[in-house]
Amino acid sequence: MTPPADRPERPDRRATTAPIDQGIVSGERRRAHAELLERAARAAGGLRALGVGEDDAVAVLMRNDIAFVEAVLGIAQVGAYSVPINWHFKADEVGYILRDAGAKLLVVHADLLPGVAAALPPGIELRVVPTPAELAQAYRIAPQACAVPAGAIAWDDWLAQQPPDPRAVDSPRSSMLYTSGTTGHPKGVRRAPLSPQQAVAAREVARLGYGLDPAEPIRALMPGPIYHSAPHAYALNTVRSGGLLVLMPRFDPEALLQRIERHRISHLYAVPTMFVRLLQLPESVRAGYDVSTLRHVIHGAAPCPREVKLRMIDWWGPVIHEFYGATESGIVTVADSRMALERPGTVGRALPGATVRILDAQGRELPPNEPGEVFVRQGAFSAFTYHGLPERRAEIDRDGLITCGDVGYLDEDGYLFLCDRVRDMVILGGTNIYPAEIEGVLVQMPGVKDCAVFGIPHDVLGEQLCAHVEPQPGVELGEDAVRDWLRARIADYKVPNRIVFQSPLPREDSGKIFKRRLREPYWRDAGRNI
Repeated sequence: MTPPADRPERPDRRATTAPIDQGIVSGERRRAHAELLERAARAAGGLRALGVGEDDAVAVLMRNDIAFVEAVLGIAQVGAYSVPINWHFKADEVGYILRDAGAKLLVVHADLLPGVAAALPPGIELRVVPTPAELAQAYRIAPQACAVPAGAIAWDDWLAQQPPDPRAVDSPRSSMLYTSGTTGHPKGVRRAPLSPQQAVAAREVARLGYGLDPAEPIRALMPGPIYHSAPHAYALNTVRSGGLLVLMPRFDPEALLQRIERHRISHLYAVPTMFVRLLQLPESVRAGYDVSTLRHVIHGAAPCPREVKLRMIDWWGPVIHEFYGATESGIVTVADSRMALERPGTVGRALPGATVRILDAQGRELPPNEPGEVFVRQGAFSAFTYHGLPERRAEIDRDGLITCGDVGYLDEDGYLFLCDRVRDMVILGGTNIYPAEIEGVLVQMPGVKDCAVFGIPHDVLGEQLCAHVEPQPGVELGEDAVRDWLRARIADYKVPNRIVFQSPLPREDSGKIFKRRLREPYWRDAGRNI
């Protein structure tokens, strides 16, 4: 659970100012839709004055903030690529992306600038955003670190000096997000400008995939980091649809319920870890908030254990949806609550314009219910390359279909089921084992907060199973108890040989467990990776 100092005070459920129905909210700050667009137009004018134009790159290194959205909208208006950067990255990682993207300007939170200043490319322009109070409180940032340093150009001051420039390019670029995969430096996913037909198709994907229908009132809550691919797209589509976007500085389960009630939230983006933590709240807390305004809750990024999803549907109603896709592919499939109940484990069927195929190692299409590597195509987003590395697309491409590295199968009606990541599959004495199945059982054990299962070296069998388990606070678990729980529910050969208790487990800011960090020490001296 979140440390006590990070938890919100018992919330005052009365809004301190009149709610807005369009625009953006962060903490107690509110910006109406018209003002947001005007500030984006000022940003566009300022960028043009700096010589930023079509196909250039402008980087954004920020936590969730109103200025993040203003900057991205302004960058798109001039036809440049915005490059959101994970603010957890160290200086060298940030410097690599800035150089690789050829960024002409970096928009950065004040408290993050000192940590990356030494790695900034020569000549890059800086615009510094003061770190707002809600972020300072959530991340325990000292007040002096939140101010724009002397000599730096403050974002707000700079915008105030720019006349609004309402001009927009005919074919705006999407953001260029960096994805690292399993090896090597991060790669920028760079899309060609959308044609008018593709733009219409992309809006339809947002409507069907995220549930963001401009014809309906949208009051969306974003607890995930908007430098990540799906949260980024969700946030921008909300704003562009004319809806209300409520940003959370970081995820906290009770604070999320507070905001749902306070802002009458209709739409929500989540990841399964958030569901787990919401369900861990005492029943009295969960029952104390009104969530009846929710109409569409979408989750993705990681498998959701069946029991967790069923409990969320029971609590919030049939508003839970799941998507499958990736930075490269966009959203490919969606499963609503009915599908989840009727076909447990499915991530849905292909959206209009999307293709899903299951291929074996030789590229042959497999019949229904036979697992293989999942290859997909979403027509609206298919024209992409890796910036500066066009040859790398060939590594994941088969005749225009790309793989996200997942193992899965299609049933006889075309519903997609995922087994695991290709790189996570464990081969134990010639038998394929998919850790996601084990994790889905183990996370339901009383006293288990979360877990990660993966393969580690074994001299005879090739690999053996290892589980890192994060207990609930104050709970002591034993290896034998964990094994007994699993043996009662899965085949003996799937029970991990090694069990390690670790609190907390390393996580990406999206909430996903950083499994690669857990695996690396075991394989470091093995002389092999699988």
